[in-house]
Amino acid sequence: MAAPQYVPVKAIDDTRLYTSPPRRPGSWTQDRPAELLSGQPRGDRLGSPGPDQGFALTLAERFRDRLALRPGEHADDTVAGCLTVALKRASLFGRAPVIHDLTIAFTLFGFLDEQADDQLVALRRTHFEEVADSHHYVEQRQIADLVPEATLRLTPTEVTSRHATSWASLLTLP
Repeated sequence: MAAPQYVPVKAIDDTRLYTSPPRRPGSWTQDRPAELLSGQPRGDRLGSPGPDQGFALTLAERFRDRLALRPGEHADDTVAGCLTVALKRASLFGRAPVIHDLTIAFTLFGFLDEQADDQLVALRRTHFEEVADSHHYVEQRQIADLVPEATLRLTPTEVTSRHATSWASLLTLP
């Protein structure tokens, strides 16, 4: 740090210079406990990891006033269930969630359609009931598993047009 000119400085004081840290022999190895040696694991109940997934919660709030819910359905359950589908789609493309991911998720289950098919409403009622509760992670994953990868790769326009004619072809029904 610079000192004012009136402060006396000894001529023999060493000035501090930058020095590199000492070199470490050998290279870094992945040897700590719990290191992922072969990449992100895949399988049941492991989810679909991707970057900035929390942003999907912000995007989902934009749909709350547009949801076409039937009696007995709750917006929190709808958002929680569709969020898993949207995050699965976003991670499939290796990016953070965008509004189109949520549009597709809500469209697939007829939550943006006032005239949703009664069979689809019955399907979503059995799968979406109480999934907003944190203890229902398995049920949330089952909702995500209803949507095959081929459907997730479609554009929102393609999903909307195919949903109007044959919604069942977009899902893997039990």
